Amino acid sequence: MQAVILLARIMMSAIFLRGGYGKLTAPTATMGMFTHYHLPVVGAAYALAVVVELGGGILVVLGWKTRWVAPVMALWCIATAVVAHYHPGDNMQMINFYKNICMAGGFALLAANGAGRFSVDRR
Repeated sequence: MQAVILLARIMMSAIFLRGGYGKLTAPTATMGMFTHYHLPVVGAAYALAVVVELGGGILVVLGWKTRWVAPVMALWCIATAVVAHYHPGDNMQMINFYKNICMAGGFALLAANGAGRFSVDRR
């Protein structure tokens, strides 16, 4: 059971590690996308996205400060669902919207139950 929790943390983090790394290596494209979403203070939004996605993804994999990091990740999932994916007329975007809501639920479970035995938190 504890190995399953570790595997779940890795699987939940994969999308954030990939996305955060992509944002880190393509700042102009990322900030252009943020401009398209009409986000204020695009540079700050970019920095926040990289920190939350890459940093949060790493911390969840490691299981460090999980009960603090997981709620941040859950809120991030909800925020990105609303800002980037809530387009009721576009079925693919709505699938991504509900994917983000589902991930928020997984992070809520991590926040409530912790990272499990195979984590820095348990050391």
